[in-house]
Amino acid sequence: MVGEVTAGAAPALGATRSGWRRFFLPVTYGYAVLLIAVAGLLAALGDTAQNKVVLRASTNLSNLLSGNYGTLVSSALVVGDGAVAALIIPLLICLLALAELRFGALTTIRIFVAGHIGATLLVAAGLWVAVTADWVPVSITTAEDVGISYGAMAVIGAFVVLLPGRWRATWAISWLAVAVSGVAMGRTFTNAGHLVALAIGLLAGFWLLRTHPPRLPRLTRFECCLLAIASALGYLMLVG
Repeated sequence: MVGEVTAGAAPALGATRSGWRRFFLPVTYGYAVLLIAVAGLLAALGDTAQNKVVLRASTNLSNLLSGNYGTLVSSALVVGDGAVAALIIPLLICLLALAELRFGALTTIRIFVAGHIGATLLVAAGLWVAVTADWVPVSITTAEDVGISYGAMAVIGAFVVLLPGRWRATWAISWLAVAVSGVAMGRTFTNAGHLVALAIGLLAGFWLLRTHPPRLPRLTRFECCLLAIASALGYLMLVG
C-alpha cells in the first residue's frame, strides 16, 4: 500500500513511498547540510579554537549545571571534522532517510530528539550523583560530550516497528546485548548513554506499535540496504 505523504506529515507506520516522493526527505537533507557546514567550520579552525568550540557545545555536566541548556541543541550539530565527519555523516543520512521514509518527518524528529535529550539528561543525572558521591573524578564534569550517537541509537531502536512480528524481539534483544557489551567494555558515560538512548528508541517503537498498529509491507531492497547501513552505524557507535 502506498501512503500519501505531505511534507512533515507522518505516513501510516509501515507505509512506503513511490516515485519522486521517496527522495523528498527535508529532515534528512537539512540536518546533513547543518552537520557538513559545522564540520567544515571546525576544519578551518586551529586545534585550540576547535577544542574551545567543542567544549562550549558539549552537554557536559559543567555546562548543564551552569544553565547552558542550548548545548542540548549545539551538541547534536558537532560530529568532528575531516575523516570522522566523512565517515559518520553518510551513514547517518542512510539511517535518517529510512526513518523519514517509513515514519515521516515529525515522528523521526521526535524519536531522534527524545533519544538525544533524554539520554543526555539521564546520563547527566547519573554523573551528578557519581561526582557528588566521589565515585568518579570531578574532571569528568568538563569532558567533551557532543555528537549524534544518542539520537541515532534511539532511531535504530525504533526500527523495531519495521520488522515482522517474529523478528521484533530478536532485534530488541540483539541490540540491547550489543549495547550492554559496549558498556562493559568501554565503561564510559557515553557507552551508558548509548544504552539509555537505545532503550528510549525501543520504547518509542513499541509505543508506536501499540497506538498505531501498522500495515507492514515488506521493506524494499533499497530500504533493506538503508537498514543494513544504519545497523553498521549503530554497531560502530556501540563498540567502535
